[in-house]
Amino acid sequence: MKISYAQSLQLLTNKSFTIYNDDLDNIVWHDGNTDNITKEQILAKQTELQTIEDSKPENVNKASGKQKLKDLGLDDDEIQALIGV
Repeated sequence: MKISYAQSLQLLTNKSFTIYNDDLDNIVWHDGNTDNITKEQILAKQTELQTIEDSKPENVNKASGKQKLKDLGLDDDEIQALIGV
């Protein structure tokens, strides 16, 4: 699962915001950015959360399985057709 910037931002502040198209240049702060959250902080949190997500056993196994199918010569479209990912 891909961790969105919105998920990351929710963990950094309790302020109300809308982020359009998961684009850091399209954040609307409804209460103002009084916590002074920076893009760098959001990116760091997203990287941290994505690392945690990617290291979960089910995701490690999925990545390993996909790589094994690629090693057998299947391309991404063929793998997606087989496993629906």
